[in-house]
Amino acid sequence: MAKVAWVNGYKRPAGAGEEAAERQAARKRRKADGGGPGPGEKSCRLSAALFGEDCEISHDQLYELLKYAALGKCHNATQPNWCRIYHQSQLAGVVVIVLHEMSQLHFYKFYLQFKHLRKVFRHRFTLTPSGNFLASLYGEGANRKSQTTAQGLTSTSSECIPKSSDLQCDPIIRKYGGKKRGLTSYTLTLEEQKKNDYPIRGSPGCKGYVDTECDQQRTDSSPLFGLDCEMCLTAKGNEVTRVSLVDAQGQCLLNELVKPESTVVNYRTRFSGITKRMLLPVKTRLPDIQTRLKKMLPHDAVLVGHSLNADLQALEMIHPSVIDTSLLFARNEGRRFKLKFLAKAVLGKEIQCEQKLGHDPAEDARAALELAQFFIEQGPAKVAELNLEMLLTTEKLAEVSQNKAVLKPQGCRAQKQLNEPPHLSKPCFLDCLQVTGQKPLLLGRQELDSSGLCQSKPSASNKQILQRALEDVPLSTFSIIQFSLGPDYIAAHRLAGLCEKVRSKLTDMLTIYAGPFEENFCLKSVKKEFGRCGPIQSLTVVTETYQPYVCIQYEVLEAAQLAVESLNGAEVAGSCIKVQRPITAAMLDCEVLIKELELDVENEGVIYVAGLKKTLTEMDLEEEFSQLKDLETLFLPTDLQNGKHRNCCFLKFQKSESAADALGAINGWTMKGSKLRSRNALASGHLWRWIQQMNHSNGKQGGNILHEKMEQLSDSEQDLKKKVKKLDHNIKKLYRSLQNNTLCVVLFPGVNSVHGSQSGLGLMEIKDDGGRSAC
Repeated sequence: MAKVAWVNGYKRPAGAGEEAAERQAARKRRKADGGGPGPGEKSCRLSAALFGEDCEISHDQLYELLKYAALGKCHNATQPNWCRIYHQSQLAGVVVIVLHEMSQLHFYKFYLQFKHLRKVFRHRFTLTPSGNFLASLYGEGANRKSQTTAQGLTSTSSECIPKSSDLQCDPIIRKYGGKKRGLTSYTLTLEEQKKNDYPIRGSPGCKGYVDTECDQQRTDSSPLFGLDCEMCLTAKGNEVTRVSLVDAQGQCLLNELVKPESTVVNYRTRFSGITKRMLLPVKTRLPDIQTRLKKMLPHDAVLVGHSLNADLQALEMIHPSVIDTSLLFARNEGRRFKLKFLAKAVLGKEIQCEQKLGHDPAEDARAALELAQFFIEQGPAKVAELNLEMLLTTEKLAEVSQNKAVLKPQGCRAQKQLNEPPHLSKPCFLDCLQVTGQKPLLLGRQELDSSGLCQSKPSASNKQILQRALEDVPLSTFSIIQFSLGPDYIAAHRLAGLCEKVRSKLTDMLTIYAGPFEENFCLKSVKKEFGRCGPIQSLTVVTETYQPYVCIQYEVLEAAQLAVESLNGAEVAGSCIKVQRPITAAMLDCEVLIKELELDVENEGVIYVAGLKKTLTEMDLEEEFSQLKDLETLFLPTDLQNGKHRNCCFLKFQKSESAADALGAINGWTMKGSKLRSRNALASGHLWRWIQQMNHSNGKQGGNILHEKMEQLSDSEQDLKKKVKKLDHNIKKLYRSLQNNTLCVVLFPGVNSVHGSQSGLGLMEIKDDGGRSAC
């Protein structure tokens, strides 16, 4: 058996240093031979579906990726679950480029200047700003010197403890206040039910639904019942195949299989647990279940469930009083915790275990009921103190570290644990690299000294850092290269001015003017026609002109562009109209920007489809589009406020040729009576999410300060453009020097200061012989 040595907690096989040196020498030889993989070696490949919420990556997930890329399947390094590196063992190295003082805002303000980045780096994600950014990339070890934040405070895990001032900002406290209330305070109002697609009496979509007729006045003593259903996909859509009802004591009152009326298309066994064999002997139909539920529920019953609207819709039943735990445990920006996580973090219960075949609806109904009971008994303040967002981060970190310990119960019997901060320390994998003879490289603001400690260095110019990187990166398997924009460019007025300019330009790009129309034109017809291009945020009639025009602001760039391309010169509401964007100084390069967005490597093989009926589900669309060749991913955008999907989607194909073929096939395609429109994508990934957030964020600035400083911003903007262009050129030069099969990650850390906060941005790609580095 080979001897092993333990150094700083890492296991090093005897001779590991020599093996690492030999591997490095082999890589150098391959580079001298042209950089290709050696005999029998495979090219590395990176795969990630970064759409919608999935494009928001935490620092723990980034750490997980870099650790796996650097170490492979050793030292507890596991394949990330948000992206996949194929043939990791063939990676020639990992290079991380950090652009200090820069954020996602800078990337899109100077999008045209970042020519190399947008043409080479296919995979992009959003990052939250961090005061201790570098340590969040590689972890903190015992031999690392503590690094200070911008405010001069040492970053420790105590930052994770929710303070009383922080609790006031908690979405649960903002929604319910801090005092305990009775259960009637947590039932959904009629408006909330409408907003979240609950079946409502008298609603056109609920014709033929069965009313439970539970109309007695609710009190805080009214009985709670947990309800959950499992569905299969049939020719009709989602149909109930199993129903469970539990009472307030957790006793199961109903747990029965239901035979759907239509032919089953997909049993969804992985989630529903339903198989064809299980349903063969079943004779119970939906009307039987409706009748039994109606008889079982008292007249003042309150139903509890997780996203209960889907269950009631599938049951085709109307019930006036509900508690929805997915909304009860409120989060920011309309996000929702999963039932599995809440059961684990709040109740200390494991549900929906992978060992089981599908979900158990009785188990899910009981979990939702107990969560509601806990919330009512403990009150919003105690729930907020659980710090569920931080617990979710802790759980993800535990998965990364292969830590099998489950989250401790946080219920009423374990309140003393609430004051203990989650343990979030991450081992520094730079130590492990040094142990195995692979010397990591840090260049720029922070560097490693001869003993392996992080040291702050006197500021060097970007040119000097680039020169050192070109010399030293080939000698290292893991490098972090730090360029800097300069502290002058994060001053309050500069950041506010940039933000306002980008927001204003985005608004103009999302806006179109259409007309002229006749005096008594039908506005409803105009809205319907332009709505086929995509989701509309606002529509107003312009009356200052001789004949009326209509101003339409869309929610997505593709919709506005589609309207300009397909409706300019068309006859709408009885008039032949002109469609155009606003003409301003900032919009003079709009056509160039649109063209470059379309050519952006992130949008390669991605098309935009509009005109979808909102009643269509993701499963419906997958079935409709399944005939398209090489379809890889379907992304159905949802509204940030209510979670409902918009009337558009994005389709990503494995090959650009297949995307072009699909584009030709879909235009004019009729789906469920609605005519579809399609074009190449412009903002399919993280940019779509960022535009949504910019549209819904508060655009108010200190008016006088902003007005006074805008001239100064304009004076320095040309200088800033030059700096950005030079940074892009430096990255291009460094990227070209890398060996093939090198993972390169470019990070805009984001800005988090008293002047404001801006999200960060990550771009990543594995260099290959495809030639993108030549851009």
